[in-house]
Amino acid sequence: MEHREETSTTALDGVLKQLEPDGIDAYLDTYTSDLVHDAHPFSDYMRGLIREKNLTQREVFERADLPDRYGYRLLTQEKNTKQRDYILRLCFGASLSLEETQRALKLYGMSELYARIPRDAVLMIALNREMYEIETVNDLLTAHGMEPLRSVSYVG
Repeated sequence: MEHREETSTTALDGVLKQLEPDGIDAYLDTYTSDLVHDAHPFSDYMRGLIREKNLTQREVFERADLPDRYGYRLLTQEKNTKQRDYILRLCFGASLSLEETQRALKLYGMSELYARIPRDAVLMIALNREMYEIETVNDLLTAHGMEPLRSVSYVG
């Protein structure tokens, strides 16, 4: 079976603008590999990327400077957070690209990094330059007068 590139969300939106209700089944069949079919798409996406990058979850949590138990609960979506920095820590810890990070944030239900927000711009530069060490990223942020990635003060 030949590998096909994932269809962009923008392209899918374009298809849906043109689609009549009688075309729903064809859309679902045609784009099935591009659609989210799970109740925990973030978890599946992250676990798949971690495997692809030949990392263990524990390595990711250590690199992200997240307590193991909390990291597992975030990754499985057993624990939800409103702290985008915690998800960003997971993304940096897993050595995700900017595109992979944007998708992870979106799948988690958080806003993507936005180039017009100075702190987000610095994070985007770090991802584009494959600066994945949390300490390096935090040094870069603080060197430009910005808050470092928030630390997890989780016990339990």
